Amino acid sequence: VQLQASGGGLVQAGGSLRLSCAASGRTFSTYAMAWFRQAPGKGREFVAFTNYRGDNTLYTDSVKGRFTVSRDNAKNTGSLQMNSLKPEDTAVYYCAARPRSTNYRSTTNYDYWGQGTLVTVSS
Repeated sequence: VQLQASGGGLVQAGGSLRLSCAASGRTFSTYAMAWFRQAPGKGREFVAFTNYRGDNTLYTDSVKGRFTVSRDNAKNTGSLQMNSLKPEDTAVYYCAARPRSTNYRSTTNYDYWGQGTLVTVSS
């Protein structure tokens, strides 16, 4: 499976962006997926997770109520809708798929990663 993240850009604080993760291969629909981010000078951190059906989600506390993770298995895509963006959301965002265990928040738990898309939120 190859993942391609897109949709990043420059947005003002309070604005919205929608990130997409396009997957190759018909097995994507059988994998859970997640979004991570890496801010300048910091380590990669968990943002959001959804199971393979899209009916079970997890979020890091700082994005709860602002971000929504979803997927469309018929189109082999995952999405991250980001609203009420803040300057501290500035980071490169990565999608990942196929966790090896239930430690969904771990950066070392996923077999497949996209290349990242940059989100910059100006104040």
